[in-house]
Amino acid sequence: MARRKNELSDAELTIVRQKKNTYVETLKDAFDLFEKDCDLRNLRPYTIKYYKNELSAFLGHLSEQGIDITVLKPIDIKDEHIKENEILYMRNYKGARVVSINTRLRALRAFFNFLHRHKYIPNNPMENIKLLKDRKRVIPTFTKEQLNKLFRQPDLKTFTGVRDYTIMLLFLETGIRVNELTGLTIADIRWEDNLICIRNAKSYRERLVPIQTEMKNQLKKYIAIRGNIESDALFITMDGTPLTRRGIQNRIETYGVRASIKGVRCSCHTFRHTFAKLSVQQGANIFELQAILGHTSMEIVKTYVNLFGTDVRDSHKKFSPLKVLERRDF
Repeated sequence: MARRKNELSDAELTIVRQKKNTYVETLKDAFDLFEKDCDLRNLRPYTIKYYKNELSAFLGHLSEQGIDITVLKPIDIKDEHIKENEILYMRNYKGARVVSINTRLRALRAFFNFLHRHKYIPNNPMENIKLLKDRKRVIPTFTKEQLNKLFRQPDLKTFTGVRDYTIMLLFLETGIRVNELTGLTIADIRWEDNLICIRNAKSYRERLVPIQTEMKNQLKKYIAIRGNIESDALFITMDGTPLTRRGIQNRIETYGVRASIKGVRCSCHTFRHTFAKLSVQQGANIFELQAILGHTSMEIVKTYVNLFGTDVRDSHKKFSPLKVLERRDF
């Protein structure tokens, strides 16, 4: 038998260099892989639900435009689908706001980045697609008059009224997010230290938020009528089950309607913005605000300080250009 050559032929090199095709075949398989990865990374259930809803809506839009999503593969989706069948479709035919379109794009970007990073698709259709530019709007907050109207709405002769009043006080006192509030237990209240431990934080970092005597007294009253039940959740329903995120949001919205709040959305997050505004106006600095609100970035905190700080307004009294004008009588 003749001795073989050590150098491989072109045909043999082709075999060696052949890579196994790892491209995912169906969109369902792609979604399942993405959801599993989200779960492995321990993303919050709310975040995973957001991804699922946005991806499902994206497919719905493609289907509405006559694209057969049953045969559409992840590898078939190009940037044209994102630009023409999603961005333009949402803006021109659905009348969606820029913030809604960007919310969709963020979910699509996370999904396709994952597929491309793990080589489930050869090209990333989101690679050259950027979020739409949007105007920076003034952060909505409650006025003092609106706050007083809101706090007069709960019926303090009922369990739900006392509970909801306590919830609104806690939102205003601490600026915590609604998800953080739903995760609170009685054990999270550090009575001696005047602190509440926020464990269900968006940043996955526990933090301690201060509370003052008035808030402590209200919590004690609420806990006294709450009684001892099986659930350790701080805020509960009439049935003794933990109050849900949606349940809290509904209650706040209902009180907003009753109080005839106009010009601002009556939501849990508006309480958070209002906390930031009032804190800045009463002397809180940027570092104190960041620690209490739990922001990992200073950018949003700077926005609060720039919007609601009194330094610029006080200085404007000194340098207002109108001072150079001669006064006219009308």
